[in-house]
Amino acid sequence: MIEGVFRDRDQAGAALAAEVASRVSEPATVLAIPRGGVAVALPVAQALRAPLDVVIPRKLGAPGNPELAIGAVAPGVRVLHEGAVRRMRVPLRYIEEEAARQELEIARRETVYRDGREAAPVAGRTVVIVDDGVATGATAVAALRWARAAAAGRVVFAAPVGPPAARPHLEAEADEVVLLREPFGFLAVGEWYREFDQVTDEAVVTMLRKVDR
Repeated sequence: MIEGVFRDRDQAGAALAAEVASRVSEPATVLAIPRGGVAVALPVAQALRAPLDVVIPRKLGAPGNPELAIGAVAPGVRVLHEGAVRRMRVPLRYIEEEAARQELEIARRETVYRDGREAAPVAGRTVVIVDDGVATGATAVAALRWARAAAAGRVVFAAPVGPPAARPHLEAEADEVVLLREPFGFLAVGEWYREFDQVTDEAVVTMLRKVDR
């Protein structure tokens, strides 16, 4: 058993909520990165008495290896790992087609998750973007850039765990970064949770309904 692991997303969210609440006192909007990030973001939103919504970045998978990220997209935002794209000689046509596929999935999820509700306010507000962990940071950076483009007044990124190497990339995009664990030798987010079950679309909708806009 790795020392310092969280029992589950509920425990991680409660710990993260306490830390974020000590740093954010102004009116805020909490945006979760689905799906797992919603379970962690729920107690953060409740602690801040803030509306809870989603921001949905999607990884761009490499040709023949969709689990290997060559970048990420969010609505109106594209982040590319230029070094990986050059090394693998990824054609521009493939990037455009993969981005279009992921943008369609983003639109589908936005419709399903909001379930007819309007998007939470972002412009001029402090926006806290929450995920259940950071690996490469590509999707987090896409989400942060989306919040900037949406005219957020202050942008905070918060997650229970991420590798030390991710912090500089996050700090280049956010006004403040909150990571409760930054372990050396980090391999995957899931190893820092004893329970790390997949979160369903239905569970995301239910959690979003728990916070009154």
